[in-house]
Amino acid sequence: MEIRLILPLIPLAFICETVDSSLGMGYGTTLTPLLLLLGYEPVEIVPAVLFSEFVTGILAGFFHHEFGNVNLKPGTRDFKVTAILTALSVVGVVIAVITTIALPSWVIKAYIGVLVLGIGLAILFYRHKHFTLSWKRIAGLGLLAAFNKGVSGGGYGPVITGGQVLSGVNIRSAVGIASLAEGVTSAVGIGIYLLSGVPFPMKLGPSLLLGAVLSVPLASFMVSRFSARRMALAMGGLTTLLGSYTLVRVLF
Repeated sequence: MEIRLILPLIPLAFICETVDSSLGMGYGTTLTPLLLLLGYEPVEIVPAVLFSEFVTGILAGFFHHEFGNVNLKPGTRDFKVTAILTALSVVGVVIAVITTIALPSWVIKAYIGVLVLGIGLAILFYRHKHFTLSWKRIAGLGLLAAFNKGVSGGGYGPVITGGQVLSGVNIRSAVGIASLAEGVTSAVGIGIYLLSGVPFPMKLGPSLLLGAVLSVPLASFMVSRFSARRMALAMGGLTTLLGSYTLVRVLF
C-alpha cells in the first residue's frame, strides 16, 4: 500500500506526544477523541495510536535514560519497576477482556474516570509528601493500568505515572518508566490487532508516528529541566482534568 502523509495530523500528534513524553500521560486520551471528531473510525484510530505509542514509548524511554531522568540499566531499581509493570500489563489485559464482556461500557468508563480523578487529586494533595517505595503497590499498579487500557484504550498513563509517584518512585523516573512500559504494552496491543486480521494502519499510522517521534527528544529534554515541584503540580492538574473529562463524557 502507498504511504501518504496527512499533514494536519503531524502537528496534532506532535503536541499530544509532547505532553505525554513530558508528563507520562495524555497521548491516546487526548488524540483519540480528536480523531473521532475528525471523522475517523475507531478501527482505524486504535491500531494507529497503538503503533505510534509503541515506537515513541521505546524511543522516549531511551531519551529519558540518556538525559538522566531515569536509569534503565539492568539491575537498577528503575529497571525492576519497569519490568514488573510491563510483565503484569499482560495479565491486566487478559482480565480486562473478560471484564469488558461482562460489564456495560459506561460502567467501565465511569470507573476509569473516578480512578484517574482520584489519583490526580491525591497527587495535588500529597505533592509535598515523600513516599517510600512499595513493591506491592507497584505490582497492583501494573495490573490496574493495563486493565484500564484493555477495556477502554485509555487511562494507562495517568494511572501508571501518577500511581508510581504515590508508590514512592521519583517523579522524573516515573515519567521515563511509564513511557517505556506503555511502549511495550502498545506493541502487544498492535500485535494482537494484526493477528486478528485488522490491516496495518497505513492511513493514519505514518502521519501520527512522524509527528509523535519528532516531539520525543524535546519532551525528554524538558523533563530534565523541570523542577520536581512543578512537574508534580502539572501532573496532578492534568490527571485531575483527564479524570473529570472522562466522567463528564459518561454522565452527560
